[in-house]
Amino acid sequence: MTSVDRFTFDLPRELISQEPAPMRSTSRVLFLERGKDGSEEGIFSQLPQRLRGDEVIVVNDTRVIPARIRCRRKSGGAIEAFLLRHVRAGEWLCWLSPARRIDTGEELETAGPPLRVIEKQGSCWRVELGDLALVEEIGEVPLPPYIQRDPGDPRLGDLDRDRYQTIYANHPGAVAAPTAGLHFDKKLLAEIDAMGIPVVPVTLHVGPGTFRPVRTEEIEQHRVDPELFEVSGAARNELARSRREGRRIIAVGTTSLRVLESLPDLEGTDPIEGETDLTILPGHRFENVDGLITNFHLPRSSLLLLVCAFHGEERTLAAYRQAIEARFRFYSYGDAMVILPGVAQR
Repeated sequence: MTSVDRFTFDLPRELISQEPAPMRSTSRVLFLERGKDGSEEGIFSQLPQRLRGDEVIVVNDTRVIPARIRCRRKSGGAIEAFLLRHVRAGEWLCWLSPARRIDTGEELETAGPPLRVIEKQGSCWRVELGDLALVEEIGEVPLPPYIQRDPGDPRLGDLDRDRYQTIYANHPGAVAAPTAGLHFDKKLLAEIDAMGIPVVPVTLHVGPGTFRPVRTEEIEQHRVDPELFEVSGAARNELARSRREGRRIIAVGTTSLRVLESLPDLEGTDPIEGETDLTILPGHRFENVDGLITNFHLPRSSLLLLVCAFHGEERTLAAYRQAIEARFRFYSYGDAMVILPGVAQR
């Protein structure tokens, strides 16, 4: 059994980025080669120069919904609703906080129509609010807890609504951004396309569990929360063709990687959709991914464990130490690491 304490590190608070880089592709990056020691600092816009042209890049095209709804009880008390999942027309599963003395059937005031509490379901509540268009109108960007914003902070408007979303976001349903994709802009994608490198979208609706630290003493006892994913028939066809051509698959983000590793294989043209709770720990044998683009993650997190599984525990933690010493920006709005496929791989 492996203690989670091995994946703990001290991070100066000032390195937790509170806002994105001025331009998406100007984030700093550590370039690494999978399975090899060492790294090289650079700028994310240099990514095409590091590619050989025989890759295929897989992105997560989920779209973040403005899942944070500020409510008020008729008695005047403030309540925050955090939408987790759309259930059916007008109904959602959510967290309510504070949830003490919330009554079934109670109506909470919002900036639009009232939110009606239907029933409690485990640690969640089923509520009636309205469709996605209404949520887009009255909701706030569900920034992670380590990004601090007051309700009146102007950054909650245009800045966060734009930058806490990838430029290829297409399918609404996430309550957290697939943050590795935040570094891509149109110019960078055009350069990659000009090299003849396919960019293939898959979908995984990132849930709030992505920020949850591992709470078990041994990492083998930890399980990530289930998340919905979908791979279209066209994406499967492109991935299968790319593999037959010997292309090396680079996943943009841990979410894209988990989708790829959740597939039974890359062959076939039928769409696949379902839930995955695949928990990737050191020792995992990777079948469908050769390279990884990712941000710098929280200590003791399942995301850090995944990166350690992919690149090796000591190499990954050494890269984190280098990033801290070089004052890289961490977490969702932070800088990136690019783990390129090793020369011995496909």
